[in-house]
Amino acid sequence: MASVRPRPRLLYVTDLTYPARGRRYGDEDVHLTSRLRADFDLALCHPGDAAALLDGFDAVVVRNSGPVLACPEAYEAFRRRATEAGKPVYNPLTGRGDMAGKRYLLELSAAGWPVIPTVDRAEDLRLLPAADRYVVKPRLGADSVGLRVVSGDAVRGFADGSVLVQPHIDFAYEVSFYFVDHDLQYALYAPDPGRRWQLEPYDVTPRDLEFARSFIDWNTLGHGIQRVDACRAPDGGLLLVELEDLNPYLSLDALDAESRESFVSAMTASLHRFLRAAG
Repeated sequence: MASVRPRPRLLYVTDLTYPARGRRYGDEDVHLTSRLRADFDLALCHPGDAAALLDGFDAVVVRNSGPVLACPEAYEAFRRRATEAGKPVYNPLTGRGDMAGKRYLLELSAAGWPVIPTVDRAEDLRLLPAADRYVVKPRLGADSVGLRVVSGDAVRGFADGSVLVQPHIDFAYEVSFYFVDHDLQYALYAPDPGRRWQLEPYDVTPRDLEFARSFIDWNTLGHGIQRVDACRAPDGGLLLVELEDLNPYLSLDALDAESRESFVSAMTASLHRFLRAAG
């Protein structure tokens, strides 16, 4: 009698109580894990316990922002332990976007990529377009934690190399492109710039897709979920706001049932490919 191959075991790292303005991370993770259990033996784990528990699983899935913002020491301990043990982590820990901090915005800006112009030092402010207001944001962070808008007269006092400085852009709207591996799954946008998380489906043009995929290709992650956030600038072009490659919120509640199921199917297939590649 042929032996039954055991189902892959996934440790799903999430803080179901993590507070986020305008979003319900816990609800999203409950939905995803309920569907992933059809293919995987799966256990949910708080970020603070991930390093101690990962040995009992074939791979670790990191979701929501809690591991980074709320438990930075535990997250670093988890990264070290996973690296030492050779434990596959989804998304892989080699991401060059927000996973590694926001320094990539400096690098891409300096290289002429279509990103919001970004500097970090007072002597480089001259490289930015003139603006009445500037956005100052921390190098590490998400959910707009630590972000502030300052006047042109005050910005020089903030540009000390520890933060990123960008001109405040009066964009038409923000739009997010959601990828599994290198395949676009859907796009959502916020028609009202003042209501970032009131999202609606967005029809992607070939030029939009070329823009978004260029950053996915730049990041070189073979597997995982990535969200490319952009804004529609006054000249009509798109500018990158951030490349979220650690644990992007997916706004699945803004999709219809068919689109949600399509995403879960794509994530499930990606996890199977990831496990085969890691095995």
